[in-house]
Amino acid sequence: MRAVVAVRPGGPEALQIEMRPRPDPGMREILVRVEAAGVNRPDVHQRQGNYPPPPGVTDVLGLEIAGEVVALGPNARLHRLGERVTALVPGGGYADYCVAHETNALPVPAGLSAIEAAAIPETYFTVWTNVFSRGALKAGETLLVHGGTSGIGTTAITLAKAFGAHVVATAGSDEKAAQCERLGADLGVNHRKDDFVALTRQATAGRGADVILDMVGGDYVERNYAAAALDGRIVQIAFLKGQKATLDLRPLMVKRLIHTGSTLRPRSPAEKAVIAEALKAKVWPLLEAGRCKPIIDSVFPLAEASKAHERIESAGHVGKVVLRT
Repeated sequence: MRAVVAVRPGGPEALQIEMRPRPDPGMREILVRVEAAGVNRPDVHQRQGNYPPPPGVTDVLGLEIAGEVVALGPNARLHRLGERVTALVPGGGYADYCVAHETNALPVPAGLSAIEAAAIPETYFTVWTNVFSRGALKAGETLLVHGGTSGIGTTAITLAKAFGAHVVATAGSDEKAAQCERLGADLGVNHRKDDFVALTRQATAGRGADVILDMVGGDYVERNYAAAALDGRIVQIAFLKGQKATLDLRPLMVKRLIHTGSTLRPRSPAEKAVIAEALKAKVWPLLEAGRCKPIIDSVFPLAEASKAHERIESAGHVGKVVLRT
């Protein structure tokens, strides 16, 4: 089978197609003939040599797939041969075939294409566990999401609105801020020229955001504390501006804030299965009813994975970048 690997740490040109043996599914695993695979920022970090796969995981890139189940491993009983699934995988998605743990795969929602289904797992698992589980966002509350036009950001906007929350989203230009509003955000903020703290407080009548989803870090940490409401919850999922910050911790105490965070890839299949079950119960009905759906920016053939990475790194995308096999 074809598989995309980074032959050395480097730029997009480091990605090459190699011929690899088709993997065999292990205990409670399924083999999926990949129709499409999502492209994510962690893939870029892996290609650059900054985010190695967990021990025992293939060096083939790709954390989410959609396709047809073509083989079942021992004791795999949740899916049938020929079923179309979308799956969160620890690696191996940029290939013609990929192995997934059966509990981390879900049926493709009715009405969605393989391209759309492949854009679901990484962002929907991330947003669900961080915004709704750790952040405990409720209807009527306000979510502030940074990077509103990213795959994570567009998912956070559409899901939060589907569950009845208000949304403030930051982005890097007036056009991107407007894109956030077209996706449903109540307010899009161009962080390059406007103060998201002041505008968030203004949009909430001085209260601030109840939940903040942050992938920026750095000096945003202190600004998030200023933008948060009493009993606000800040959830950290990345550090694009650095993992270290110098800040005044008094607002953390005075506002009774919770600052938490999480990672997804290193979690066990059992931990990811809990998220999958919640998505199937709470979000799949919304997807099938058309109340939310993945936002697709662009689609590239597998052989042009380097161009897909260039698109991600250009920061010009709105929504997900996807590979088709």
